[in-house]
Amino acid sequence: MRKPRDIDSELKALEAKAKTLKERRVRQLGELVIATGADTLEADLLAGALLGAVATKDAGAKEGWRKAGASFFQRGARKTAARSDRGAANDPAHDGDAASA
Repeated sequence: MRKPRDIDSELKALEAKAKTLKERRVRQLGELVIATGADTLEADLLAGALLGAVATKDAGAKEGWRKAGASFFQRGARKTAARSDRGAANDPAHDGDAASA
């Protein structure tokens, strides 16, 4: 005979995982606000701008915002790559010739 599943403990584990995922999502949204510089805006202005973006039906505006957002994330990826390259150029294991980098 098989051992019965402990549904209660599985449910608690899933609830804990869901809570962790929600916390990570909130943290990432906060990091996005900071990375875009939107943390310098007043909270009610930022909330209003976000509500306006959610409520808009203008597909052209949404596409423009999507492109700007994609560009923002691509710039961030390039900056990260540039930082790693810069770090490699400053690595003492290299011969120190920064002009060739």
